[in-house]
Amino acid sequence: MSSINKVAQTVAFITGAGQGLGRATALRLARQGAKICLIDMSKPALDKVQQELSGCDVLPIVCDVTNEEQVQNAVNEAVKAFGKVSLAVNCAGIAPPMKTLTKKGPHNLAQFARVLQVNTVGTFNVIRLTADAMTKNQFDSDGERGLIVNTASVAAFDGQIGQAAYAASKGAVASMTLPIARDLSSSAIRVMTIAPGLFLTPMLEGLPEQVRTDLASTVPFPKRLGHPDEYAKLVQSILENPMLNGEVIRLDGALRMQP
Repeated sequence: MSSINKVAQTVAFITGAGQGLGRATALRLARQGAKICLIDMSKPALDKVQQELSGCDVLPIVCDVTNEEQVQNAVNEAVKAFGKVSLAVNCAGIAPPMKTLTKKGPHNLAQFARVLQVNTVGTFNVIRLTADAMTKNQFDSDGERGLIVNTASVAAFDGQIGQAAYAASKGAVASMTLPIARDLSSSAIRVMTIAPGLFLTPMLEGLPEQVRTDLASTVPFPKRLGHPDEYAKLVQSILENPMLNGEVIRLDGALRMQP
């Protein structure tokens, strides 16, 4: 199957599609003919992306990835609208910072649990429900039924001060990549994870320009913040290369985060 056909025949279920990495992935794939189910908590954000993709096949759905019923309903809607789900991209996530101990006392336990609930449990919820839908797909010319791409972070490997919860949640996403790929191998479904470094997403766009410049200077090469479309390009590369499976790919310009 040619790369153009592969993208054009894809039905993608993208979480966190209202902004940042998820939005960039939706834009890149939709403009090459893929059908896209846009998943996000923010209706205004979804409406904006839908407007950007005027003329493309997109289905926006307000959905909480941690809610089993909402995700199942979203998957059902995608299958009803487009006939299948063949690609799931998990970009939904949160990253509130907090030290293990502060002057006010120990780390808030509810906040720690919430980060894992959204980033880890939410990701797994989407994995299991989209994978179930993918088992109904016909085999494509590469002999596969679907692909799941998760988003970890370099924090999974070198988390910074105040990132205990975030690093734990993303470390879990990285660690479960291989066993889930093994679980789903008999169903001809691949599972991959991307671990981005410093990307120019809304999280970093809100920082002062000098702070962003200082952060960019810590990246060995290219000495800048990543562009969300570079994440999207990697998703497309994974989609087009059937031998990529069960692996975590750092996308970070050789960055290793300082404490």
